Amino acid sequence: MGINCVGLPGTIDNDIVSSDYTIGFDTALNTVVRAIDQIRDTMQSHNRCSIVEIMGNGCGDLTLYAATATGAEVFSTRESKLSEDEICAQVKAMAEKGKRSVIVAVAENNYDVHALAKKVEAASGYVTRATILGHTQRGGSPTGMDRYLATTAGIFAVEQLVAGIGGVYVGMDKGKLVARDIEATLGMPRPDQSEIYEKIRKNNSSY
Repeated sequence: MGINCVGLPGTIDNDIVSSDYTIGFDTALNTVVRAIDQIRDTMQSHNRCSIVEIMGNGCGDLTLYAATATGAEVFSTRESKLSEDEICAQVKAMAEKGKRSVIVAVAENNYDVHALAKKVEAASGYVTRATILGHTQRGGSPTGMDRYLATTAGIFAVEQLVAGIGGVYVGMDKGKLVARDIEATLGMPRPDQSEIYEKIRKNNSSY
């Protein structure tokens, strides 16, 4: 209609491929990390396992980053999905090592987490419970990094409009704000993260 428009990324899932991070992702990530830390305290004191369901069905970054930050022993997303038997086997291996607690972080809509908890308990011997974090991940006060990103991205977007530019999307590329054609942005392929999944799984299971 002849009106210049500029898009800004606002999604906790971090599922806009053309940007390193989207507005809202850091806030949601910190919420998930706090929740897992609190769950870990109880699991540690009672020698238990917890299945934690995290938002991000189409993009598993919240689960991947939260598992990295909290040392979750087992984690699974749609991009790098473990079967229920694989999860049970990995938790059983932790029990055999004498681990006092185990966190299994999974992205939403991949498992019935309550049924999975029963299977894990039967296989490993850990008393196992499931926690669905749900919409607690979508609210709360923004982190400092999200406030900084939202403000600087907003300023950058206005600068594009002042220059007569529209039909673009503002994202971050290697920490620098960039404006890309919206159609090109939507068509960008998702990067292969299999190497980082392998590294974090190896690291977290070694403790």
